[in-house]
Amino acid sequence: MSSVAVNIDRGLTKRIIPCLDIKDGRTVKGTNFVDLRDAGDPVELGAFYAQQGADELVFLDITATVEKRKTLSELVNKISHHINIPFTVGGGIVSVEDVSVLLQNGADKISVNSAAFKRPALIRELEKDFGSQCVVLAIDTKKEADGEWYVYLNGGRVKTDTRCIDWAKEAVDLGAGEILLTSMNHDGTKQGFALDITKTLSAILPVPVIASGGGGNMQHFVDVFNEGAADAALAASIFHFKEIAIPDLKNYLHQQHIKVRI
Repeated sequence: MSSVAVNIDRGLTKRIIPCLDIKDGRTVKGTNFVDLRDAGDPVELGAFYAQQGADELVFLDITATVEKRKTLSELVNKISHHINIPFTVGGGIVSVEDVSVLLQNGADKISVNSAAFKRPALIRELEKDFGSQCVVLAIDTKKEADGEWYVYLNGGRVKTDTRCIDWAKEAVDLGAGEILLTSMNHDGTKQGFALDITKTLSAILPVPVIASGGGGNMQHFVDVFNEGAADAALAASIFHFKEIAIPDLKNYLHQQHIKVRI
């Protein structure tokens, strides 16, 4: 598949994506990437979200890179047998072989983050073997005092001097078919998504942008779709702890004239 991206129609149906952050086989959730607390069994949650009408499911083994472990392929396999929606898996992926194992165990797409930043050729290799539609580049970014958004690695533990915008552009040129953008400033705060950087990336990139970090109420989703021009919105704790039900959220978005799959 060609890595030349095609301009996408921003009028397409917007997607709601629950995220399972996995640590030691359990779903966890924190605030600003720290203070993790248990949020339940990932297999049960995945099945529940599929039944609720989630458009996709994302599974991130958040300590795989730090602890030098491979993503939990057995857990991926279990979850895949309980869902009927697209399934993206990330965490500790460093090679074509890693991706092959995950796809064989039920993943539809994979997410790469730190390993791709450290060795950008990985994106080209994955695009060549699996197609750009399979490659989601996850970017953890933080707005610093100078007003710029910078890339962070290893689950937000390591700051780089690279601007989020520059890395996103390079990654798409290399073959990434989608960007999963997580604002560390907003993560877990429930104060709303990072509209400025989301809007910037959505405007300059020819691939879908998934906004992540900060979703706390239904209006935040309206804002990130309308003002942020995101193609999808990802959230965790508000879904895990039953603060917002996906059917209710979709009905609200529909009432606000935002195209969603009901």
